[in-house]
Amino acid sequence: MAHPAVVEVRRSDRRRRMVSARREGDTVVVFIPGWMSDAEERRWVDEMVRRLERSEARRRSPGRAGDDALQRRCLELSRRYLEGRARPTSVRWVPPMRTRWASCTPADATIRISERLRDAPGWVVDYVLVHELTHLLESGHDARFWAWVQRYPRAERAIGYLEGLSAAAGLGLTGTDGDEPEAEEPEAAEPTEVAG
Repeated sequence: MAHPAVVEVRRSDRRRRMVSARREGDTVVVFIPGWMSDAEERRWVDEMVRRLERSEARRRSPGRAGDDALQRRCLELSRRYLEGRARPTSVRWVPPMRTRWASCTPADATIRISERLRDAPGWVVDYVLVHELTHLLESGHDARFWAWVQRYPRAERAIGYLEGLSAAAGLGLTGTDGDEPEAEEPEAAEPTEVAG
């Protein structure tokens, strides 16, 4: 099996049977019991890298493949959480935005998603898409808007993830499209945008 660029094996005499793996930056770290032979180590490293890659692939957003996949994902999310009412004319990845994760122009039903989110977990990208799709139904961030957004079951968790990502990267992004998530009054300006 082809391995990622860097695999680090950590042996422990305290480990009796369990083998585990995790990613630390660009390195895959595989934890094995100290008693394992070199042959068993190779077999388990292959297996754990395969499992980790499969798990990561499941978490990735289907929209990562390109703009067409992003458009299809939006239509699926609209059907699932917004009664199929939000129908964007265009959804596309754009170069990183300075103040937001995504933006929506309700007048022409277009949505733009920052390339910064390409490596975010799929459920986070889905939240941002649901947020932007909701702007096609409600332009501001009032109670009706948030009632629609909260239909996405991981909305609060995704908001926290985006806030943490912004803080860790020193981006200073707030909300999803530049507004604080708690905002109750609709915004008058278009396009309506999501800051991170």
